[in-house]
Amino acid sequence: MEAVVFDLGKVLLDWNPRYYYRRFFASDDAVDAFLAEVLPPAWVAEMDAGKPAEIAIAERQLLFPQHATLISAWKQGWHSMLRGPIAETVQILGELRARDTRLYALTNFSTETWPLARERFEFLSWFEDAVVSGEHGVVKPDPRIFEIAIRRFGIDPRRSVFIDDIPENVFAARARGFHALHFTGAARLRTELQALRLLCGRRRDLPKSGRAPSRPCPGPARQSATR
Repeated sequence: MEAVVFDLGKVLLDWNPRYYYRRFFASDDAVDAFLAEVLPPAWVAEMDAGKPAEIAIAERQLLFPQHATLISAWKQGWHSMLRGPIAETVQILGELRARDTRLYALTNFSTETWPLARERFEFLSWFEDAVVSGEHGVVKPDPRIFEIAIRRFGIDPRRSVFIDDIPENVFAARARGFHALHFTGAARLRTELQALRLLCGRRRDLPKSGRAPSRPCPGPARQSATR
């Protein structure tokens, strides 16, 4: 494998609108029902595809005027929705970086919030490049965004790993030829990457600075060429 392409939300970044909106409701069921009906993933995807948040919010307020105040709080609450890094997966990212693995990101992300995330989390600079859906007007699992990533990164999908938490995105990546992994947790991901000889057999801790260690772990033994 020559490259690893990461999704970000719920793989490396712990993002969930529930973290912000839970405070406004009396129960978990109530906030879940509100988000499912009023601010569903399909609405978020519109902003990830490039629609300005102000327009998306205004349109939603017309549909749900009784929730206009809560809908308008989306922008101010976004920082609270992004709780922080998923430390175990960032650890894996650092180990791959230490082995000089080519690292890329392919993410459904608004162009308005992407700069905020990059400023907040230094490890996002570890990627050689990132395809951000909002910059291209198309979101995963649309096949077009995978084509954009392949061309921009200059990678062969047959020799590249793609990691995502949403099954539909994983299926779309496989259809384009990627070795796609469905992310369900860092422990399983580590095992899968070890099986692909992309990680060592044991965890290598990063320094407290968060930077990857300077010495990569040993790679697989090279076979001697036959004549």
